[in-house]
Amino acid sequence: MALDNIEQLLEKYDNAETTLAEEAKIRAYFSRENVPAHLESYKLLFQYVKHTKQEQFTKDVPLQPKRTKMYQWISVAAIAVLMVGGYFQVHQMNQKTTLDDLSHEQLMAYNQTIEVFSLVSSKFNKGTDNLEALSLVSSKLNEGAENLSYIKEFNKATNKIIKSE
Repeated sequence: MALDNIEQLLEKYDNAETTLAEEAKIRAYFSRENVPAHLESYKLLFQYVKHTKQEQFTKDVPLQPKRTKMYQWISVAAIAVLMVGGYFQVHQMNQKTTLDDLSHEQLMAYNQTIEVFSLVSSKFNKGTDNLEALSLVSSKLNEGAENLSYIKEFNKATNKIIKSE
């Protein structure tokens, strides 16, 4: 087979456009001993394909996966624990607790928590007062920037008048 023809077939092979008959011709060509040096990589490729076609998988493939019963029961137990925990959590949430039901220590903790929240609230309120002052300053700065734009326009107009005279 001519070298020209093989190179055209290889180009078609690289573009995945060959037929089975053409691929058989290519395999037959590369099964020879003497192949041009620039096509040695293709020779290695087709020899590899030829050898791997002859390989066979000899291990037994199990048709059914081995499952142990223990893993199934662990998942059932985990679901049961979650359901029991959820039941007790919902049951505890449904019980109404009043201040009269609290012990002395719990009542003291509750009162201290209320005091801390009121202190934090007062500090936040002071902080928002300072923010109002900052917003006033910001609005005044914006008014000043608007007035500056009027001065720029006035300056442009006066420059035009001065240049035209």
